Amino acid sequence: MTPVTVRLLPRALRFLRARARVLLLMGGWSLLESAHTFLGGYSVAKALDDGFLAGRTATGLTWLAVAAVAVVLGGLAGRGVFRGLAGLVEPLRDALVGAVVARALDEAVADPARAADTAVVSRLTNQTELARDSFAGLVLVARSFVFTAAGALVGLVSLAPQLLLIVLPPLAGGLLLFVATLVPMARRQRAFLRADETLSAEFGAVAAGLRDVVACGARGEVAARAHALIDAEERAARHLAGWAAARAVALGVAGQLPVLLLLVSTPWLLREHLTAGAVLGALTYLTQALLPALHTLMNALGSGGTRLLVVLDRLTRPARTPDVRSAPDDHAPGHTDTRAPRSACPSPGLPAGPRVELRAVTFAYGPAAQPVLHDLDLVVEPGEHLAVVGPSGIGKSTLTGLLAGLLHPVSGDVRVDGLPPGAAYRPDPARLRVLIPQQAYVFSGTVRDNLLYLCPDGASAAALEATSHAVGLGPLLSRLGGLDARVDPATLSQGERQLLALGRAHLSPAPLVLLDEATCHLDPAAEQRAEGAFADRPGTLIVIAHRISSARRADRILVLDGNRATAGSHAELLERSALYRELAGNWQPERSR
Repeated sequence: MTPVTVRLLPRALRFLRARARVLLLMGGWSLLESAHTFLGGYSVAKALDDGFLAGRTATGLTWLAVAAVAVVLGGLAGRGVFRGLAGLVEPLRDALVGAVVARALDEAVADPARAADTAVVSRLTNQTELARDSFAGLVLVARSFVFTAAGALVGLVSLAPQLLLIVLPPLAGGLLLFVATLVPMARRQRAFLRADETLSAEFGAVAAGLRDVVACGARGEVAARAHALIDAEERAARHLAGWAAARAVALGVAGQLPVLLLLVSTPWLLREHLTAGAVLGALTYLTQALLPALHTLMNALGSGGTRLLVVLDRLTRPARTPDVRSAPDDHAPGHTDTRAPRSACPSPGLPAGPRVELRAVTFAYGPAAQPVLHDLDLVVEPGEHLAVVGPSGIGKSTLTGLLAGLLHPVSGDVRVDGLPPGAAYRPDPARLRVLIPQQAYVFSGTVRDNLLYLCPDGASAAALEATSHAVGLGPLLSRLGGLDARVDPATLSQGERQLLALGRAHLSPAPLVLLDEATCHLDPAAEQRAEGAFADRPGTLIVIAHRISSARRADRILVLDGNRATAGSHAELLERSALYRELAGNWQPERSR
């Protein structure tokens, strides 16, 4: 048994025991299906032996009429089974919906700061309906095979016990072979689903962090990882197809071989005084009852059964425990805040940071669109710390995109150290500037891999330790198990992802750091520590601020107000900018969360 089966089996048994009356009702109707199967082959044999071959046409027609009545009995049995089926599948769907809702509420209450789980909608609609339909199909198929096989075997014994010597061995052998393929088939199915989900998650993460990937010059590495995941899914699909072929062999042994053996053995059976009607009746049982039921059962268990296990595992999985939040607990009184004097990845020739200039820059998202930035002039001196503020949608992220070289102005000029963004230090623009967006990009690998991603020349252990202290990675490292612990991005909170991305930027050689609301998921104390680490780090720092405290820590503040831009200190802007006064008044007082 697989671990999923072991976990789900006790719950499944409790569910079925609670509905014993429904199961008995369905079993009673299914007995009619056994009678229908039995009469189907038996009536054909008697119609031939006692009727048409004996010259008694009326007797033959009577037995065929009995076979027709058996078909009606089968229809009545199917109607009754379907009526009872609702008593099984609808409670299952209701229980799964309740489990999904309870899990979502438990996770939300346990960790209110966690990002909303958008997959809940899929689990409540698509996945619960998939589980309901798969369960209904498996119940119908398994029940039909059991009672059809019982009716057919009783019919074979009634016609001639010798027939079992021909039918049972290949039937049992094929079933055993099929059962032997179920566990590895389930593993391969799960491996394929994991590979497919990993590939989808990778593409989703890359799409969300595409701006960061391009800004950091990481297109080659990301493409290589995507190709590796595509190859992994292809291998999983080939392995799954191999086990599907084994299932087809099992179906041939159990379903086709008995028919072949029966035809080959017909002369021997006739010498054993079996009648032609008995042979035809046995052939009817095999081709009209056993083979179709067996084919349906194997296909349903081989695909629908595995799919049902996977979906039930996802729907009934316990709620995730809350992540350790991003606030470092070393802010306690008496703690010594160790700042990194400088990364061990030395910046090539720009120790004080580059000079950033925008000259009459205008930018719009499309020829007919209103400009987001209009004739913007701005100079950021080497080593200066600039905070950019303004209402949502005013163009703050657009400004960082222009400075990172991800966007190009409609008119005007953008210069970083006298050159267009990305022109210097090609083909490695990460040596000049690093952009950390609001949605931090963290990839699977070790913590060390994530931190050194933008440090092509490596870094010393002392530099890694200094950066960890400066940015506030200590609690996260303790929780994960150190620098060489594996990172699963899905298990990190948004604040933890931001801390890792900030550590990566802090350790990089880039003398220009662009933080586009890169601390918005940190609490005020953690944000102050992270921004302080970058302020102490040599280089030019431009921060898109979302708290008044973040803006006040800067050397200068730029207020974007539609087509206007005003720069100055906090005190100057309170006097000169009505928008800044409004923003400062609307920001909530800082407090730890």
